[in-house]
Amino acid sequence: MADVLPLVEARLRSALGEPDARAAVTFLGTDRIEVLRFHEGDIVRYATLGMSAAPMGDPTAMLADPVKGPRAELVLSVRAGLADTDKALRPLAVLGASPQVEGVIVAPGASLDVGEPLWPGAPFTSVLVAEPGGLVEDLELDEPMDPVQFLPLLPMTSNEAAWKRVHGAQALQELWLTNGTDLRDPSRKSVPLE
Repeated sequence: MADVLPLVEARLRSALGEPDARAAVTFLGTDRIEVLRFHEGDIVRYATLGMSAAPMGDPTAMLADPVKGPRAELVLSVRAGLADTDKALRPLAVLGASPQVEGVIVAPGASLDVGEPLWPGAPFTSVLVAEPGGLVEDLELDEPMDPVQFLPLLPMTSNEAAWKRVHGAQALQELWLTNGTDLRDPSRKSVPLE
């Protein structure tokens, strides 16, 4: 079995360019999670590296399968220079470690909450996990391993997160689209909720 992380980093570099910063966080009892920062024009992207080292397992299973199961990394895109978004590194690492720590499977449509602002003054404590494949293509791995998906994170205000719990992820995304919401604005207000 090839070490997955060098392949994942190579895919991130081919899609997003060279990272201009990286930070690593290790939580007790977990593998190290790195967060890489990429700049592209007025957009800054943060990507986890380490979450995909092992497959995410069913939390009800007696033993975790070391080979089969979904693998993912997280990608957050925001407008540069409007907020101190570099402080999002630790919350992103927390989210990246959540499959190891909490035994959750992170998948499109899920809500993830860090319980504190994603960066100082941010109106967001949670994110919606969006569909992969747009920004960074899935990374195919040798059989029987599942491919690594690169899951975009869309910051949600607490009102949006509550609305999403009732109406679903698809309805929230349609509401954002209908209202022309700039999901990369690090200080945007909540979308009007009907």
